[in-house]
Amino acid sequence: QVQVVESGGGLVQAGGSLRLSCEASGSILSIRTMGWYLQAPGKERELVASITNSGNTNYADSVKGRFAVSRDYAKKTVYLQMNSLKPEDTAVYYCNVQLRKSWELGTEAYWGQGTQVTVSA
Repeated sequence: QVQVVESGGGLVQAGGSLRLSCEASGSILSIRTMGWYLQAPGKERELVASITNSGNTNYADSVKGRFAVSRDYAKKTVYLQMNSLKPEDTAVYYCNVQLRKSWELGTEAYWGQGTQVTVSA
């Protein structure tokens, strides 16, 4: 079994910072891309930032210059440092991990349970 667990959400004032963490554990052979998505009420889930196993990063235009994604390969953990937060960043943030459990299986995507981020004006 594979578990993906996020932490670090909460309530912060506009202009403040939060750091999200996401750890993958269990029967994992290798991890490819780890990323963060957000879902605001009534809207579809959308990519915030991702990082590949070679360290290449990708960001949504709305967070460039404010958010930074990083990864601890040994701990199978991805982080999202969120600075200069805005009320429109309010959403549930989900961690996504693309991994292989064995050589026989292809790459599968796993999601965390989500963590609420609320930014007050």
